[in-house]
Amino acid sequence: MNAIPPREKKILDCLTEAVSEALERKRRLGQYAVVWQKGQPVMVGGDALKPEITKPAAKPTTSNTP
Repeated sequence: MNAIPPREKKILDCLTEAVSEALERKRRLGQYAVVWQKGQPVMVGGDALKPEITKPAAKPTTSNTP
């Protein structure tokens, strides 16, 4: 396995820390994030895990009786 040069290692560490902080902030705020899992983008956290349940609006009924 090839060793990562020191400069690139420092850049990678900074990016990793920045992403970790951003994901933690989103988690605390209850927001979702899009991440890459098993070769596909996936929404995680927040409302992404809870399907929205909406009830259909009731249809108005009309009566033809006097």
